[in-house]
Amino acid sequence: MKVLKFGGSSVASPESIAQVRAILEKRVEKEQLIVVFSAFQGITNQLISCAELASKKNIDYKLKCQSIRDRHLNAVMEMVGQDDQLHTQTIIKGILSDLEELCYGVYLLGELSNRTKDQIVSCGERLSTKIISSSFDSFGIKNQLLDPRELILTDENFVNASVDLPLTYKTIKSNFPFESRLTIVPGFIGGTKAGVTTTLGRGGSDYTAAIFTHALDAEIMEKWTDVNGMLSSDPRIVKNSQVIEKLSFLEAMELCHFGAKVIYPPTIHPLLEKNIPILIKNTFNPSASGTLIFQSEDNKDGAVKGLSSISGISLLTLSGSGMVGVPGFSKRMFSALSRESVNIILITQASSEHSITVAINSEDTDRAVASLNEEFIYDMSINRIEDIVVEHELAIIAMVGDNMQFQAGISGKSLYTLGKNGVNIRAIAQGSSERNISVVLEDKNVKKALNSLHESFFEAGVKRIHLFLLGVGNVGGTLIEQIKDQQKELLEKHQIDIKVVGMASSKKMLFNEEGIDLNNWKQQLDKSIEMEINSFLLLMKKMNIRNSVFVDNTASKVVGEKYLEILAGSIAVVASNKTAASSDYGAYRKIKEYALKYNTSFLNETNVGAGLPIIDTIQNLIKSGDEIEEIHAVLSGSLNFIFNNFTCNTSFVDVVKSAMSEGYTEPDPRIDLSGVDVQRKILILARESGMKIEMEDIKNISFLPSRLLNEGSVDDFLDGLVSYGIEMEKLRKEAEDRGEKLKYVASLKRGQASVELQSVAKSHAFYSIEGKDNIVMITTKRYQDQPLVIKGAGAGAEVTAMGVFADIIRLTND
Repeated sequence: MKVLKFGGSSVASPESIAQVRAILEKRVEKEQLIVVFSAFQGITNQLISCAELASKKNIDYKLKCQSIRDRHLNAVMEMVGQDDQLHTQTIIKGILSDLEELCYGVYLLGELSNRTKDQIVSCGERLSTKIISSSFDSFGIKNQLLDPRELILTDENFVNASVDLPLTYKTIKSNFPFESRLTIVPGFIGGTKAGVTTTLGRGGSDYTAAIFTHALDAEIMEKWTDVNGMLSSDPRIVKNSQVIEKLSFLEAMELCHFGAKVIYPPTIHPLLEKNIPILIKNTFNPSASGTLIFQSEDNKDGAVKGLSSISGISLLTLSGSGMVGVPGFSKRMFSALSRESVNIILITQASSEHSITVAINSEDTDRAVASLNEEFIYDMSINRIEDIVVEHELAIIAMVGDNMQFQAGISGKSLYTLGKNGVNIRAIAQGSSERNISVVLEDKNVKKALNSLHESFFEAGVKRIHLFLLGVGNVGGTLIEQIKDQQKELLEKHQIDIKVVGMASSKKMLFNEEGIDLNNWKQQLDKSIEMEINSFLLLMKKMNIRNSVFVDNTASKVVGEKYLEILAGSIAVVASNKTAASSDYGAYRKIKEYALKYNTSFLNETNVGAGLPIIDTIQNLIKSGDEIEEIHAVLSGSLNFIFNNFTCNTSFVDVVKSAMSEGYTEPDPRIDLSGVDVQRKILILARESGMKIEMEDIKNISFLPSRLLNEGSVDDFLDGLVSYGIEMEKLRKEAEDRGEKLKYVASLKRGQASVELQSVAKSHAFYSIEGKDNIVMITTKRYQDQPLVIKGAGAGAEVTAMGVFADIIRLTND
């Protein structure tokens, strides 16, 4: 014998009921089945609404009643054969007439008692089971329909009646039709010994099935629903939730208590007593294996089995120096809450006994506070304890697993994961068995927290990164294409899942939490909303996604000034923009401090040398205990290109124009030719080396006169450069005559930094630098006789985008 229960989603429509019939039809010939049904989907809520409208003397209750009547009579027409229709309609109309009379009585009185409410709400299951039973008869599936009001005996606590289990078990066993191959039972309903209808609380149909399973010593209870089993988290919040193959009874109880909705918690107790397993199955995917809930001594599958959450939580804290070492405060607190029937969901107490914190449903807060104030009025008056502290808009997340106690570091791993994503823990509770670790946090962070924890414990090492890209021009656009080309390989071979969830140009911004389609991002961006930096940051924070990274590929000082705000939201920053790292020293240090304070990252490798690992190398040298003594470098790909191509056959101005047309310089080439860009780069390297240095501390020996650099427009500057060509040719010729080359060199030595045009000999490492390459020579305490050299392409969209991409990938190692 087996007991099966089908919930509202399984009986939502004639089509879904046909699916149920197909499942039972295959089994009833081989097995004796007891099947418990809920009301049609949505009907219980409609019945409650109907009763409440009537109690408020709102005549619209009649419309609700008519809607319920129409749905059930239409179901009879669609599902029951013609031979049985008239008989079934008569019974259904009788139940509907009782419903309408009850509601009319409530309407006349303007009052709805719990006793009447139970009679009204019970109509849902009585209607659905009669129609389903008749439908099965029409298809030749013989069955017997029981009335649970005569079998499940309860007290008179209407709306949430307590079952007299010993008497109920005995009554069921004595009156059950054992000769029936298929017995149908309305769920959710019971009756008092006097024959008055009661209900077992929302989710009570599960409980009905469990009671019959226990009473009849059934082999198993199967709960059929619309999911493939009990999931590792709420699939509405965590898209990658997985089916849990096996759970112990205690694990299932913990998950249900903390918000998992698959099973009504009281269901488990009758089955646990007799160690009868529960199998969760999907009506719409019956071949799926489902979840088996049982009691096993060797349940060694995994550590964390599931995550669940409850929203609408408030924290109440009782504290005061007068509590320390004084017995009885806990008892008084819990007694005061018990008097108001306030359910305590979670308790945590400081070891000093200075404070006790409890989590309760927010709807109980006012009653709870009033009761506590009354209880402790004298203690507060003499300052023995402080006023009750109330925190609202909170939630609880629970991590559940029998075997968490056998694996060290579960608590640490979970708290690190939450902290890394900027989720602040308001309270934590953990039993000595470590079956349940519960944390209280802000309700707004539930989605981020659940996804972060699920990724950490269930997704086999897959690290997801959510990118917000600002600047989609030369470098930014190239980065998007590189991400698009590498997404599949990164996921398959390296378990890194990168999604671009936000992007912006100077004019437009686009957001999509599921990930922007990078195949047509330009068209999407063109049709999106107007860009404004504060709005962009507000929407980014509002999305509140785990593992968020802000990528700045602009040259905007305004954007650089927003880094502190971004880091404070525990969002990592990856920047090719040099303005922040080269601003005043105090602002630079603040960025570093915020990254540490908010447990996130600031990565700016491409500030110097595009994709070359210069900053990372310096940081690692210092972390390993080395000291930077000197840095000499060619750091401008544009200036290197210009001086490499400046020969006797070309004029200086023509080479500059060529560099402009190739995109090696800024649109205004004076930014490059003035040496200011190189000045910024050596400033950044000096700071990374440990120096406290400002931009004005760096000596800039310009090879162009200031009057020329200050010409009004770019065209004016280029015209002036023609007349200055003779001086530049003279410098080139003198170097050539000595067998040397002109290179624009940045130097850091003995705490002094400078940038200038130098003539380097053939023996110098900088002599052979070609094209737009950069080179950096680093002398340290360990690298003295032979400096450490880093050399390669130091300009261009491809290598710069690659460097930004590398910084993004580096974040997955945190």
